This record gives sequence, C-alpha cells and structure tokens, in this order.
Amino acid sequence: MTLSPNALRAAADSDVGALTVAPPSPQRLSALVAALSQGLVERDEPARLLLLAALAGEHLLIVGPPGTAKSELARRLHRVVGGRWFERLLTRFTVPEEVFGPMSLAALDEGRYERDIAGYLPDASVAFLDEVFRANSAILNALLALLNERVFDQGAQRIRTPLVALVGAANEIPEDETLRAFLDRFLIRCFVDPVSDAGFAALLEAGGRTASDEPANAAHLSIDELAAARRAGQGVRVPAPIVATLGALRAALRGMGVGVSDRRWVRAVSLLRVAAATAGRAEVGLDDLLLLKFVLPEHADQVAPVESWLLAQLGADAPLDPARARRIVEAFEKQIEIERTATELAFDDSGKLAIVQKLGGADPDAMSGAAPRMSAFSRRRLYGATHVRARIAQIDQALSRFGAFADDAQAHRRQVSQRLAAHPWLAPAFVSQVSAVLDSNAAAVAVLRDRLRAIRDAFAGLPLADEDDGMAPAPVPVDA
Repeated sequence: MTLSPNALRAAADSDVGALTVAPPSPQRLSALVAALSQGLVERDEPARLLLLAALAGEHLLIVGPPGTAKSELARRLHRVVGGRWFERLLTRFTVPEEVFGPMSLAALDEGRYERDIAGYLPDASVAFLDEVFRANSAILNALLALLNERVFDQGAQRIRTPLVALVGAANEIPEDETLRAFLDRFLIRCFVDPVSDAGFAALLEAGGRTASDEPANAAHLSIDELAAARRAGQGVRVPAPIVATLGALRAALRGMGVGVSDRRWVRAVSLLRVAAATAGRAEVGLDDLLLLKFVLPEHADQVAPVESWLLAQLGADAPLDPARARRIVEAFEKQIEIERTATELAFDDSGKLAIVQKLGGADPDAMSGAAPRMSAFSRRRLYGATHVRARIAQIDQALSRFGAFADDAQAHRRQVSQRLAAHPWLAPAFVSQVSAVLDSNAAAVAVLRDRLRAIRDAFAGLPLADEDDGMAPAPVPVDA
C-alpha cells in the first residue's frame, strides 16, 4: 500500500489512525527488516535502526565513508513507508529553493511569499540528505523546525509536513559548535564501516543485484501502524530500577566527557518506550537500554565505552559482577601481602636486652640498671588461630559467591541470549557479541576464583603463635 502525502499529512494532523490498529508484531518487524537489508552485506543493524526511527517518529544520521549503502538504506525505508521521496546532496552552494521548492509566482502575484513545495522536502514522507552538515545556515535554520516539529513556514502560515523520517548522511561528525543544535535533532546516530574482510566475498556476490530486484510482495508499513506504535509507546512504563540505571549512566557519561542534553534524554526514553512496545512488553527493560549506544555517543570513539558500560548492566542480576569479583580478589591479595610481611617485636624470656645478647654477646645482667629492660629485635609476626580462622571464613564466604556465579553463569548466559535474540531491534551480530562478553565474564571469574583459593592457602599458612585462648578479637573484614 502506497501512502499519498495528503494521507500522511492528515495522519500527522489528527493522529487518530492507531485507535483501531495494533502496532506491527515482532514477526512483521522481522519481515520489514529483511526487506530493508535484503542483498546488503553487514547492514542489518542500520536497517533495524531506520525502521525503529520511522516507528518512533525520529530521524537518523548515518556516519561513514562513501560507498557504504547509506542512500540505498534510506530509499528502502521509503519503499516500506510509502508516500513521496526526496533526496539531495548538500553543499555550501546549495540554495533553499533546491531543498524547499522555488518561490510560487502565482502566490507572488497575489502578494503572498510562498513556495511550490510539491516534490520537495516539505512534501516528502521520507527524505535523504547527503553531506547534511555542509548546508549553509539558511537551509540549516529552516531544517531545525522541520525536523523537530514537522512544520514548515509557508509564507505567513506554519504548515504541518508529512515527514515520517529524515535520513542524514555524513562522512564524519563536525567539530563546529554552531552545528550542535542541528546535530542534536538526529536522535539516532549509526556509525558504519566498509564491509569487513569476512563479508567481502558476500559483498562481491551481491554486487550484481540492484534495488529493482526487491520482491514484489515486500512488506510495507501503514500510516495507522506508525501511529499505533507511537501511541503504544506512550503507555509503556519506565520502572524505578531503569530510571536509577539511567541516572548512573548519566553520571558515567559525564566522566567519559560525553555531553547529552536534557531534550535528548527525554526523547531517548520515548524511543525506548516504542522499542519495548513493539517488542510486546509493557515496560522498558535492561535489554532496551542497549539501544542507547546509538543515541548517546556523539562520536565514533565514544561508542565502545558506552557499549561496555551498558553490557556490564546485563550482569546486574547475576550473583556476582566480574568487576566486583576482581576488587574482592585484589583486596585479599593486598591483605595477605601485608600480613605475610608484617613484623613484630620479639623479647627474650626475661625481657632483657635480647638484641644486645644476640648481636654483641653482651651480658645483659652485667649492664647498668639504668639500661632499658624492654629492648627487642624484629621477627616475622605470629598470628593466633582465631585470626587465621576468621580470615579463612571471610575468603570461604567470598568463594561461595564465586561458586554461585560459576554455577549460574551458563544459565544466565542462555537466558540473556534468548531474551536478546527475541528483541526485534538488536541485530544477531550484536547478540553474539553480548554472548561472547558473558562467556568472557564467566572465564574471568573462574580465573579470579583460582586466585582466591591460592590466597586462602596463604592465609592458612601464616605462622601461628604458640598460644591462642580463642578470646582474641576477630580481624576487621577485608574491605573490597
């Protein structure tokens, strides 16, 4: 079903189509993603993000070198959504008439300053602007309102536009501070690379196929389904633990030097609500937060730290966080080193100058009574049995947590992998990456457990004092 611009504009004005239509099911979403990515190698992830952007009413920026299928992905989104298509390569010499339409001579004759927008950006449902940051300020300023509010100033009027999603493309994110407001209008930012060596053969094989090879029965989205997805997202809850995690992420981003505006946080949560709703859930979960790696980083080198932070949250419901496990082991290693190298003062049986006797052969009884009687020499510290038992008990308690992690690690990995595999907005390659991270965590904890066992043996081997009445105070627990 192809949607006319008038139908899209009417739906934007009324927003009533979703009342009797359900959002697309996960099965339909899979078919739509397949249509978007068919014949494109290693472009499953941007295809999913394009579809999510359309459902959430957001815009997407694709950043990558030339020849990485940026424009082709946008054209395919248009075929899925329908309506009118607009595409333009922007340069600093591009004039507003090329983007928004020429001045209407008929309107000028009647004293109105209006444009003929038919076939131009204000009339499009899906648009693609290549080298979007090279536009001059006149175009960028007009785009701000169009992107954020879906409106266009047509003479003395401000009209609604049928724009579902605008796809911008750039080779890199500009450093110019004057472009930050415009950059912020693209909620989703997808960084793409050329096809990897592993996918090179598939790229050559697919090179002979073109967009016209798309099957005639390719999936399409109706305007009612778009509106239904956004309406469903409004009813999705954001539970308190997720809000707390977002707060912790905000603090972590400040530490990484990643600036995120309040407006972007609000829109990001709206996107997460739509993602959860179209995945068939009533509340935002930890899995949905993984999408934030496409929302919060501003530059490509910020993606990995944000992704690592988000992946660590997937282990939040596991018995032991690997980072916490490492701190526990390092704390006990530091403590055993302190206790093994500790010394104490050693006295002879009479409490006299044993060190004089030991080192100089002097007779302490023949020395002047003015000589100090509590002189001593240093020796390796001796520990009471109570101290050693307490330390071993502390380590055994930690080992039990390590053991629980080992017992549950595989089950936790399977549970997370199954959950993510059913998530319509996470690409299979990313799900495999998550599984690899969880496996790596399990292996790291296994190594740490072996280190902790060795520390236990070291505490058990501490030199014991001859007497321990069991009344000695237990040592202070090791602070990890």
